[in-house]
Amino acid sequence: MKKSSIKLVVLFVTLFFVAGVLSAGSIANQTVLYTVPAIYEIAVTGAPTLTIAAPAAGALPTEVTDSTSAKYAITTNGSGLKITGKLADAMPTGVILKINIANPTTGLPTSDVTFTAATAVDLVTGVTQIAASNLAITYKLSTTLAAVVVSSSKVVTLTITDTANTVFP
Repeated sequence: MKKSSIKLVVLFVTLFFVAGVLSAGSIANQTVLYTVPAIYEIAVTGAPTLTIAAPAAGALPTEVTDSTSAKYAITTNGSGLKITGKLADAMPTGVILKINIANPTTGLPTSDVTFTAATAVDLVTGVTQIAASNLAITYKLSTTLAAVVVSSSKVVTLTITDTANTVFP
């Protein structure tokens, strides 16, 4: 009786595994895990140089423009974003630096924007899901007669933010 019970158990176990293998069928399901990260990428190229020429006697210095040396590229899958610009510190007294960046086709550009102190200024608003490159950055430099004699440089930081000025990693 024991031998027949053992044989019966072995037979059922064998049939169970064979049936499981045979019933695997032609369809199988698999779970695929994936991640699409938030993308907030901006890069600049070029090295604009702006030099005010000495004016003729009785004339004021003329504003100079560089609209060919600097470019930017942007890639984002976000919506309702903006590009801001900022200097690390203020321009010297009487020296005025302006910026105007090309619209990356999904945003609303501002006109020339003057940098004041180290405060971020909106350059383009309404940026949504865009990948664009070789976009122009125009810089303008002007002076008043109160400008001190100076030869220096400033780092301009462009940042993609949302309307609450959140800076993304």
